[in-house]
Amino acid sequence: GAPAAASAAASAAAPAATGLTNSGSVSAGALSAPPAFATRWSRGRARASEVLTAGAAIIGQTVTVGGWVRSARKQSGLAFIDVSDGSTMAKLQFVVKEGIADADSIAAVAKVGTGACVRGTGKVVATRDGKSVELECTSLSVMGDIPDPSKYPVAKARLSMEALREHQHLRPRTNALAAVTRVRNACAFATHRFFQERGFLYIHTPIITSADCEGAGEMFSVTTMMPADPKGPIPRTEDGSIDYSKDFFGNPAGLTVSGQLQVESFACSMSDVYTFGPTFRAENSHTSRHLSEFWMIEPEIAFAGLEEDMSLAEDYLKYCTAYVLEHCAADIEFFDQRVEKGLRDRLQNVVNEDFVRLSYTDAIEILCRPEVLKKAKFSIKPSWGMDMRSEHERYLTDVMFKKPVIVNNYPKDIKAFYMRANDDGRTVQAMDVLVPRIGELMGGSVREERLDVLEKRMEEMDVPKDNMQWYLDLRRFGTVPHAGFGLGFERLVMYVTGMENIRDVIPFPRYPGHADV
Repeated sequence: GAPAAASAAASAAAPAATGLTNSGSVSAGALSAPPAFATRWSRGRARASEVLTAGAAIIGQTVTVGGWVRSARKQSGLAFIDVSDGSTMAKLQFVVKEGIADADSIAAVAKVGTGACVRGTGKVVATRDGKSVELECTSLSVMGDIPDPSKYPVAKARLSMEALREHQHLRPRTNALAAVTRVRNACAFATHRFFQERGFLYIHTPIITSADCEGAGEMFSVTTMMPADPKGPIPRTEDGSIDYSKDFFGNPAGLTVSGQLQVESFACSMSDVYTFGPTFRAENSHTSRHLSEFWMIEPEIAFAGLEEDMSLAEDYLKYCTAYVLEHCAADIEFFDQRVEKGLRDRLQNVVNEDFVRLSYTDAIEILCRPEVLKKAKFSIKPSWGMDMRSEHERYLTDVMFKKPVIVNNYPKDIKAFYMRANDDGRTVQAMDVLVPRIGELMGGSVREERLDVLEKRMEEMDVPKDNMQWYLDLRRFGTVPHAGFGLGFERLVMYVTGMENIRDVIPFPRYPGHADV
């Protein structure tokens, strides 16, 4: 199991079931109670995790388990079959023995090989060493065999991550990708639980939009104007540019790069909200940290400033980390042994330690100290006004403080138009959460709620106002101080698993040249 501290942290992170929480909000205690009704669905089998967890308590009981064969050892009239159904890192061993299993089951063993799908029924018995349990089958069915094992792409015990990306549809059958999937699921569940327990509303923001939140112009276009005949004409205006008035939406549209701008409208009406959905970036990047399709978590809080934003980000990250340590202990142990030595300790440190809060100006001052420059040997020398590189961020987290750091109040020239300006005229109320080994994990800000200041900032940054009047209306009609942050979900999964390539923490990675499955 997870260390006691992780369980304690998870418990401490959750508010009481009823009444006012420490933060002054009413918790949604009713969300924890399932609705009462007569259920009809039944799995019709036990999960391997349930059998192995129950262990000695269910010895002698008859259960049915289905899964895929990881390995099989066959002898005359006897077979030992390691089966995984994806519910746990551990394998449940099926024992098929003459005199106990029926004749059809003994015959079925001949079709059992790595990757085959099997379903077994029998008694739960103790293993020979008495440390676990196995299934002594009275019946075994091969639901799907592999007639030619040489053609099974993931039959080998060890395949590189690069090789597995060529078989995205089969790689969840490997230990690493199955573990990633369980941790990803836990992170998603913890995300919703964290915000729901605190009274946030989940908002579905649009996938198709005309608003480029990042202002980088790297959106995938959405159009119906491509002619069926590749040589056919595309509607043009008199000056030769594309006539988007003839397009489906009547103006240029693309796949969203962020749901932040839209979710702000609900924060300015319903107070505390969050969105958690797919986002897209048409950036021709081939690095281990970029995808063309990824998921973003973006909460937005009303009546809030920079301190509240930083505290929410810190609480959220600690909550998710503690949840994974408690509920995915075996998977974290696997990653600790096979992927990143010391992973569990690193994650536990995040849960236990208060994050350092440091202004951007102070961060640059630290990085520019002569003794630091001599020790760190940065490839790019830090200076005030630059967007800090990963090497600078990781020096702060891994060397200087050895824990997460929240850098805040950045130069306005390197941040987005919607971030609230400080009185110094040089900085904005932005913050980035930096974590050991990764660097930047989360980024957020107080939003500029003053209409005149926001309009001036848009003019300075050449942000067109025509299709952003709805956003300006939020400042015209009942404006409110509000703040929020964004977190790339795949980077969160990388951070808690130690996986080094973002393409290995999403089920079907999309990146330049790859959108096959």
